[in-house]
Amino acid sequence: LLLDSLLQERKMAEDGADTVVESVVEAVTEAVNGTAKVPASQEGMAVAYGSLVIMALIPIFFGSFRSVTSQQEQKDNHEKTGERPETMTQKDAMMFPLIASCALFGLYMIFNIFGKEYINMLLSFYFLVLGIFALSHMVSPLVLKLVPAAVPVIPFHLKFTQGEGEAIETVVDYKFNTHDLVCLGLCSVVGVWYILKKHWLANDLLGMAFAVNGVELLHLNNVVTGCILLGGLFFYDIFWVFGTDVMVTVAKSFEAPIKLVFPQDLLENGPMGATNFAMLGLGDIVIPGIFIALLLRYDNSLKRGSNFYFNATFAAYIAGLLTTIGVMHVFKAAQPALLYLVPACLGVPLFLALVRGDIKTMFQRSEERRVGKECRSRW
Repeated sequence: LLLDSLLQERKMAEDGADTVVESVVEAVTEAVNGTAKVPASQEGMAVAYGSLVIMALIPIFFGSFRSVTSQQEQKDNHEKTGERPETMTQKDAMMFPLIASCALFGLYMIFNIFGKEYINMLLSFYFLVLGIFALSHMVSPLVLKLVPAAVPVIPFHLKFTQGEGEAIETVVDYKFNTHDLVCLGLCSVVGVWYILKKHWLANDLLGMAFAVNGVELLHLNNVVTGCILLGGLFFYDIFWVFGTDVMVTVAKSFEAPIKLVFPQDLLENGPMGATNFAMLGLGDIVIPGIFIALLLRYDNSLKRGSNFYFNATFAAYIAGLLTTIGVMHVFKAAQPALLYLVPACLGVPLFLALVRGDIKTMFQRSEERRVGKECRSRW
């Protein structure tokens, strides 16, 4: 027995030594290859998280004001064609967390079964195409002003239909010109840069384009729908972050511009050599953002000459995001951002509406009914 005990102790000691040697060899290899993560300094973390906050606020701010223009365009289109504006209904809001959960868990299983290299290759090309068009739509108001007058404006009309006679239906009806093609070409450079280098700057440009377009084009039909959506995703985020490793695993494995990243070692390694990144998912921007955009449109409907509820909720979002970062820094663990953002973005405007006596009109206002009434009054 004594001999067996000594042999076991010796074997355990040898295994422990082997483990130490492997760790040292791995660390040396990473150091030689330049793949080891540099520990973030306090200054680097402050720069990274501060930049993420700014990058999160830009899509919400500009996307919200662009959503007002988008809503007006939908109204004009409704008058001409009779096509009702597409908005998220209460049923859609109830189903959204379930659909998102299925998609998230599906990606998690796919990554575990097939490996992330092949899946990311397919998804990268998919998001490349979407990203180029999203970036083009975001920057076109600025780029089109800078296109030289020497470039002729030649209009094009792309139209696909299905069926014949009275049963004919339009599938695609898109008008553009040569200046739009110039803008699309410039945005394609960013897309190619991302697909070839996977650089964080290209990722953030495409990610912000997705976020701006999401806030601008995804419309909630009323505040009740917004409360249902944010409430459902509040529990969705908590479960998938705290209850499982699914959310964190997918976020780290998914190499697509669905998150904003910023290097924490920027000061040490520069923008081209950074390896240690802080990240923020686009869902934590777009989901609160479409609710904040709804409140901006509600402010406009009150015709009081101010954006009171938009400004208050925008400030609440900033406070919630800073709280998320603070808690994450203290506990050194990933946090479900919606755990802090949802109470801030719902609690502040509802409390202020209750105090100011606007709570009834806020809950009764529906953009679908409003569009219908305005169109009937014009006819």
